[in-house]
Amino acid sequence: QVQLVESGGGLVQAGGSLRLSCAASGSISSIISMAWYRQAPGKKRELVAVITSSGNTNYADSVKGRFAISRDNAQNTVYLQMNSLKPEDTAVFYCSVRLLWGLGSMDYWGKGTLVTVSP
Repeated sequence: QVQLVESGGGLVQAGGSLRLSCAASGSISSIISMAWYRQAPGKKRELVAVITSSGNTNYADSVKGRFAISRDNAQNTVYLQMNSLKPEDTAVFYCSVRLLWGLGSMDYWGKGTLVTVSP
């Protein structure tokens, strides 16, 4: 089993910053990628940012230039630095890790951390 524990969420004013962390533990084999998703009230879960094992990153258009994803391979931890936060960034943020699993892959999810951005 793999456990993901997110931290760093909270309440922040618009224009402020937060840094989310996600530590993976358990039966971790080969990590293909680690990612952050978010789900706002009444909306579908969406990909925010992803970082591959080789360090390549990709971001949702809505956060490009404001958010930065990074990882500590030794600690199996992924971070999301969020700057210039907007009220529309308010959501539950989820960490996800994709592991190599046999001939395919397996995704694991954290329980989420709430980010609230006030006007």
